[in-house]
Amino acid sequence: MINHVVLFKLKNYDSESQKQIEISKIEEALLGLSGKIEELKYIEVGVNYDLAAKSFDICLITHFESLDQLDAYRIHPEHLKVAELIGQHAVERAAVDYEF
Repeated sequence: MINHVVLFKLKNYDSESQKQIEISKIEEALLGLSGKIEELKYIEVGVNYDLAAKSFDICLITHFESLDQLDAYRIHPEHLKVAELIGQHAVERAAVDYEF
């Protein structure tokens, strides 16, 4: 199994409430991938309770049976739609993929 972990840091917003709204939209879009992409075996989205400027805001954890399945996920049209949404809000991204 492959664990794909991604952290997203969102841009600054005029208010914390606006940031929370955008985080909720992203969280909903990510969780909506479940059942739409066959290769995606598990998905979890965590929202950091500490929204300090130095922290990442969202953590995505996904599982795949192989690197080939992860590669198929990366180019899947549903994933690309969500990636485009996130790209409108994220200023930083960090990822790690490992076998477990």
